[in-house]
Amino acid sequence: MLIRVRSFVVRVLRGKWVRWSLVLLLLLMIVITVGEKRILDHSRERLTGDISVLRHNEVGVVFGTAAGSRGGGRNKFFVNRINAAAAIYHAGKVDHLLLSGDNGTLSYNEPMAMRKALMAAGVDSTDITLDFAGFSTFDTVVRAKKVFGLDHYTVISQRFQNERALWIARAFGVDAIGFDAAAVTEYGSAYTWLRERGARIKMWIDLFIGKEPHFLGDPVTIGEQKLP
Repeated sequence: MLIRVRSFVVRVLRGKWVRWSLVLLLLLMIVITVGEKRILDHSRERLTGDISVLRHNEVGVVFGTAAGSRGGGRNKFFVNRINAAAAIYHAGKVDHLLLSGDNGTLSYNEPMAMRKALMAAGVDSTDITLDFAGFSTFDTVVRAKKVFGLDHYTVISQRFQNERALWIARAFGVDAIGFDAAAVTEYGSAYTWLRERGARIKMWIDLFIGKEPHFLGDPVTIGEQKLP
């Protein structure tokens, strides 16, 4: 019985489609590994969670997420990003905050939720601009340059997203640094890691094909936005 099983396995592995699949898998792993190293090398000196060593930028870009969690209560990713943005604003490390998130429906508005939370944390409303079409990290970074005219700024999110955002910024000629919001350890590290690897693969594809954000629209000057 064992001999038959081994013989079957050998025949399968000799099949051309299996060999090509293994070759493609190996190439994909190499690409992911090399890409990961480039992202980490680029972000290593540009990211910090220590306010005292963070250099000043006029604008900080805060990445949106849902204010509430699926299980009810506050989303800790949201809370930690708000806390980080408020902290560097009050420390004088940024003068203005661009809040970029999803406003795909009338009942879901990440930027307005962030604005409300930051105002409650003492951020002056005149120091806040909203980007209602930040549907993804890619869209937020590209729109910050093409719509809001920013060539340098500080990204504010959890470290895994900041690393990816800095590479996208680099690809579009933006000199960005990042401040890391506190991590959320309640979510499984394996799940977060796998989800981020998928996001990074998509990022490489988006950059390769020259993808544009879902929406661009007219330019907006930071600090001069008229809210409805």
